[in-house]
Amino acid sequence: MDASSTVPGDPPASAPILFGAPSTGSSLLPWTWAIARLSLAKNYWISTNRPDGRPHTRPVWGVWLDNSLWFSTGSLARHNLVGNAAISVNLEDGDAAVIIEGTARPAIAAGELRRMCEHYGSKYDWPMHPTAVGIEDSDGSGGPVFRVFPQVVFGWESNLHAPTRWRFDYVGPSHP
Repeated sequence: MDASSTVPGDPPASAPILFGAPSTGSSLLPWTWAIARLSLAKNYWISTNRPDGRPHTRPVWGVWLDNSLWFSTGSLARHNLVGNAAISVNLEDGDAAVIIEGTARPAIAAGELRRMCEHYGSKYDWPMHPTAVGIEDSDGSGGPVFRVFPQVVFGWESNLHAPTRWRFDYVGPSHP
């Protein structure tokens, strides 16, 4: 499927420059392909930057809602994101890859946290509830919640088939 089959409101798609990928004649993936992978993934690998610039990478659980990845973490990433909101998110499958590059902002609105917890609990069979500082489970484990706003998303199928880049342009006070 090529980019001409997108629906209004989908991020624009184009072919990225990737080593080993076909440079011409390759079709583009529809945004719905990426949404399905992002929604169904169990583990998301997040990469943030420490204050000294060294990378920090960890797997997290999360949910894809409203064209954003929502996750909670108690790892060093929560401190890194305070000083530098840049984040990269990768799914585990390199044969059908989806990579997000964007910014992560704290999610603190009670209604948004409730909605995130509903989806998270259903997806992982791990009930969570909002708190004043994020979310937690029945044992009190949890942490702050971050919402990843994509700036660009890359995706491709096996053997770099149909490499696609989607660009996002957020407008409004609630977006980075």
